[in-house]
Amino acid sequence: MDDGRHLAEQRGLFDDEAAPLPLGAGRLPSYIRDHRKRLRARFREGGAGALPDYELLELVLFRSLPRQDVKPLARLLLERFGDFNAVLSAAPARLAEVRGVGDEVVTDLKIVEAAAHRLAQAQVLRRDVISSWDALLRYCQTAMAHQPIEQFRVLYLDRKNVLIADEAQGRGTVDHVPVYPREVVKRALELDASALILVHNHPSGDPTPSEADIAMTGQIAAAAEALGLVLHDHLVIGKSRELSFRAQGLL
Repeated sequence: MDDGRHLAEQRGLFDDEAAPLPLGAGRLPSYIRDHRKRLRARFREGGAGALPDYELLELVLFRSLPRQDVKPLARLLLERFGDFNAVLSAAPARLAEVRGVGDEVVTDLKIVEAAAHRLAQAQVLRRDVISSWDALLRYCQTAMAHQPIEQFRVLYLDRKNVLIADEAQGRGTVDHVPVYPREVVKRALELDASALILVHNHPSGDPTPSEADIAMTGQIAAAAEALGLVLHDHLVIGKSRELSFRAQGLL
């Protein structure tokens, strides 16, 4: 393994400037070095809340592009996708369309996205979902709010309302996903589940349920009741808010 590659593998997310430069590479201009140090210090002292989206995105890009000013790329990504969450959730092919985004940038953004999903999921696994409702909503928002196509998921719960499985039942187009009520309840029996929560996203951002959503929910509710299963809710996830069928009187 050559020295340059070895050094690249040893760099962490925040220590690229501390590592020796590969042979033949020049030092970063002082204004970039100072900017990175100041940004990291602000993050350490104030956390993510102290930084706007473009600066938080810069912190992620520091590792991907350790030898250049990443502020222009951070702003370009936000102009293209809208906000920090949307950048992380964007499909790799769409990210690669942005000038300056290569494999390293795509990989690091997807690593951060995966970490966010894993953290949100950990807050609802093996817990009473009903009493941890806010954590459940955060998990659903993290996992689905910025997906470019509709996705339908079923959360299967045991007799104590503890989450035992979170399964994608189907992926569709930008405004439709096929759902088969028989398969939903059949899977509940296979898992020995006692209750379930339906979740799907609306890529348009508006969580208002369609007539098809309402009809499909009614079919699943009827099938679940016939088998002694409890359908707690159907959540529709939009970009900035969610809608509960239960709260809206639709269940």
